[in-house]
Amino acid sequence: MNKLKDKVAVITGANSGIGLATAKLYLKEDAKVVLSGRRKEALEEVAKTLEGDFITVVADVSKDEDNKSLIEQATNHYGKIDILFLNAGIAPPTPTTEVTAEHYNQIFDINVKGPIIAIKEALPHINDNGTILFTNSIVHQKGFDGLSIYSASKGALRAYARVLTSEVKSRGIRVNSIAPGPIDTPIYGKMGLPQDVVEEMGKGFAESVPLGRFGTSEEIANAALFLASDDASYINGVELEVDGGLSQI
Repeated sequence: MNKLKDKVAVITGANSGIGLATAKLYLKEDAKVVLSGRRKEALEEVAKTLEGDFITVVADVSKDEDNKSLIEQATNHYGKIDILFLNAGIAPPTPTTEVTAEHYNQIFDINVKGPIIAIKEALPHINDNGTILFTNSIVHQKGFDGLSIYSASKGALRAYARVLTSEVKSRGIRVNSIAPGPIDTPIYGKMGLPQDVVEEMGKGFAESVPLGRFGTSEEIANAALFLASDDASYINGVELEVDGGLSQI
């Protein structure tokens, strides 16, 4: 119950889904947690359900100044950072023929620029032998219609993580990514699609997974705990697929 005792973890996109499940698990393992999200009201509601040593910070990762503020508030409160989990992301679908600059910028600002700027701000404050985690996706390994820009953003994040792994190796900082498959999270409800379309899409995804079901946020959180803990002390630079086998066969 104390795999992360006294470790300070900063988690983006922590007001729901994978981020919230991970925050709860980290707190259970005695970490000190900074939960970040765009919606103040959602963070306030989440805070009522949590136990342990934590703070919440309202921050939009697409904004450079919010990333800077997040790291400043985290370090002002807790000092150094041990775990930086860049989890925030969006996945609105658009056919290739309808892609606009606005669509591209929205996805890349949140999914790619946000983590990059957050890491730039955080690196001076991350303890040597600390951990940086990304929530990536299997979408950059397979082709899913309508998700061209989302897939491109996750491919970019994977490439960035490889370079980062090399650049921080002298400090013993481990950099790893989690690549979920279909997970039962609120992200599907935020795609801007009718509910019946979302449900049909979800059914199709589930049928394509060898295990025959969606994964849960808690299953991703378990992977995030493993990669952040000493149990994964010799695991570095990997992308761990947590997808029920979807990307493998």
